[in-house]
Amino acid sequence: MISRLYESWIGVRYVRSRSSNQFVSLISAISIAGIAVAVAVLIVVLSVVNGFERELKDRLLAMSAHADIIDTQRSYKDWRSVVEQAATNPRVVAAAPYVDGQGLLVAGERLSGAGLRGIDPSLEYQVSGVADVVIEGSMVSLQSGDFNIVLGKELADELQVGLNDKVVVTLAEGIVTPVGTVPRTKRFTVSGIYRVGMYEFDRRLAFVNIEDAQRLFRMRGEVSGIRLAVTDIYSASEIVREVAIDLGQAVSVSDWTRRHVNFFRSIQITKSILFVILLMVVAVAAFNIVSTLVMVVKDKQSDIAILRTIGASPRSILAIFITQGSIIGVLGTLIGAASGVLLALNLENIVAFFEAVFDIKFLAADVYFISDLPSELKRSDVIKISSVALLLALASTVYPAWRASRTMPAEALRYE
Repeated sequence: MISRLYESWIGVRYVRSRSSNQFVSLISAISIAGIAVAVAVLIVVLSVVNGFERELKDRLLAMSAHADIIDTQRSYKDWRSVVEQAATNPRVVAAAPYVDGQGLLVAGERLSGAGLRGIDPSLEYQVSGVADVVIEGSMVSLQSGDFNIVLGKELADELQVGLNDKVVVTLAEGIVTPVGTVPRTKRFTVSGIYRVGMYEFDRRLAFVNIEDAQRLFRMRGEVSGIRLAVTDIYSASEIVREVAIDLGQAVSVSDWTRRHVNFFRSIQITKSILFVILLMVVAVAAFNIVSTLVMVVKDKQSDIAILRTIGASPRSILAIFITQGSIIGVLGTLIGAASGVLLALNLENIVAFFEAVFDIKFLAADVYFISDLPSELKRSDVIKISSVALLLALASTVYPAWRASRTMPAEALRYE
């Protein structure tokens, strides 16, 4: 026990050199800082990737249902029976019809193409979260016959319209008249504006009442498909297949994972690549301990020789320098983990502060799917990163400590 105490005591003293050579202390501090920075950066980067994955999933599900059932002819006539049949499945929370189409929106001299989705407001809130992202007006305003429309924030800004402004919807399908084919148009009133934070939706999708959409697209009571909300979003593919089989009809099914599988797959691949690349940075920082301990061993040759002459074993010398390297690794990892956690938890506020101060935007809405910089800290990531950093730091102490344990007292003291 006494042996262990003196080995640890000497190892701790060597972390901060008190000799005339203060350069060793500086190298130790640099090694600690290097590990801390590498660990903190890795935690923050993985937290940002986790945040992107979470936000992408939440925002996609806010605008699209968990699953869809689509008729092979792209139009359902007897859709009410399909909704009733789907509702009998215990794993289906709700079902709602919808109408999809494309149109050209015109406001004054400004125009923009957009997707038009006809919904039933009383049912839509059960299968998606679009009602929760409306920032002006409401989805309830989409009543049959009123010909109201709810636009995305980016689309409204592009058209330069607000609540109660008029928007003309023009369809590619025309009306044959004696003077030729005239595009079919209908004037809508803007009754709501939503913002989900994804340019793909905010700029390219507008909502109208399902019956107004049926009149506009001349679907005569038909719908494009049925949207489902299920109890387990990760089993959506299995559940929608069950519903389709129970229907006994030739239908096409899809779910949120299949529609957006490339997004999530690319995020997972990116996360794995970033982890490996940044882990190399941690490794480089950890291996700085090798150079630090080599310099310490060189600086402490006479001390090692004296310890050996008074009875210290090579094993004790090995333990002293392993203790010193371990302290550097532990301090660097703890400081880095604490800094990384604090940065990850406050990253959104930090980014917002710099954007406001310097009047810049880190993520351009028209380039990236998400215009905000989200962060989600996971305990498993912190534990995994810290554990790997500690293992690399401990591995880096072995060779210099072994060299120190092989120091010959007579050779070290020959020129003292």
